Amino acid sequence: MSAHGPAQPLTAVKATGLSGEAHVPGDKSISHRSLILGALSVGESRIRGLLEGDDVLATANAMRAFGADVSRSEAGEWTVHGVGTGGFAEPEDVIDCGNAGTGVRLIMGAMATTPITATFTGDASLRSRPMARITDPLALFGATSYGRSKGRLPMTIVGAASPVPVRYTLPVPSAQVKSAVLLAGLNAPGETVVIEPEATRDHTERMLRGFGATLNVEDTPEGRVITLTGEPELKPQSIDVPRDPSSAAFPVCAALIVEGSDVLVPNIGLNPTRAGLFETLRDMGADLAYENLREVGGEPVADLRARFSPEMKGIEVPPERAASMIDEYPILSVVASFAEGQTVMRGVKELRVKESDRIDAMATGLRANGVAVDEGEDWWTVTGLGPSGVPGGATVAARLDHRIAMSFLCLGLAARNGVTVDDASPIATSFPVFQSLMEGLGASFRHAGA
Repeated sequence: MSAHGPAQPLTAVKATGLSGEAHVPGDKSISHRSLILGALSVGESRIRGLLEGDDVLATANAMRAFGADVSRSEAGEWTVHGVGTGGFAEPEDVIDCGNAGTGVRLIMGAMATTPITATFTGDASLRSRPMARITDPLALFGATSYGRSKGRLPMTIVGAASPVPVRYTLPVPSAQVKSAVLLAGLNAPGETVVIEPEATRDHTERMLRGFGATLNVEDTPEGRVITLTGEPELKPQSIDVPRDPSSAAFPVCAALIVEGSDVLVPNIGLNPTRAGLFETLRDMGADLAYENLREVGGEPVADLRARFSPEMKGIEVPPERAASMIDEYPILSVVASFAEGQTVMRGVKELRVKESDRIDAMATGLRANGVAVDEGEDWWTVTGLGPSGVPGGATVAARLDHRIAMSFLCLGLAARNGVTVDDASPIATSFPVFQSLMEGLGASFRHAGA
């Protein structure tokens, strides 16, 4: 049984070539932040291209619960009438964030320096994920939290009545933790400083500046030092959300491993803190080209063209690249299965605490489909079998994780035998049109009993 309703098994079978344009949804990271910063602004923000997956819709509902007026005019087009920094009202009910780890952590930060109380929960996957990494720094502002053992949801946050600014060094490279601290710092007097020894995706910094906050970023020997001046009046914005590079990863990678493929994925965000996968694929010898490079709303954007790449080689992925592609390691491991030689991935312990233990989930599923995998706490290695070399034929557990489900469905499109995921329903959290989009390119899927 899925946390999203009855389990929906789905089988992907070998494709004969993917072609066409893949119009993937809007960027999930930017969609979450657009809604939250719009709610913390004074006036009306307009958002075009918002990802309308379950995760982002949960954030929209949360902003309504905190008093913002959030409405949808047509597909992807939304308006947010904000309540201003420090203007959140106390919710009347529990905030259910579904599967959205980014959503719940950023929202906790946004409300932690306002004197209100809110209780958060989510689906089975989200309730198993660690929240102490968020609540520990929020406590420095003066917020208190009450949750289950090991800092798990459901959790109640009591916002600080008299917040103080903090100086915080990230113990792990996490854009979610960084963003939660910066959002909390908006309603604290003085300067809140976040130090990240290893750079993570910087959408929050870019968007805070765009909404009118005073924010400075300096590279120092101790890392990136981000200084935010508290208590700004954020100004509403018109936002064009670029298409999500994490979603683009699936049609791109499927095209690389399915013989005869030529797929164009237009208008993809190429923020350098998010583009590690595409650099890695090119290092492996993938036929992946950037076309029509441009800038939209302060974010670099391009059209990506991916063609079948039968001569890819396994590589050692630079560990310092991990933060820029942490969500893409599952689909990278699928590509690595069709390359020649070993692909080594290090510095990836964060994968153990995502929607699932993604290292274990992918290792287990790949082995079941005939691929050799070795793993440790902070690394894993996939030994590729070359183009068309993966036997496939297994049923794998998605573990309520959208990226695991989509990765194995892509595997099935290039394996010799079909690959089944036990439950494809979690895909709706981030990429609700995944199946129809892939079928439009030439993919073939079968539902149980079909």
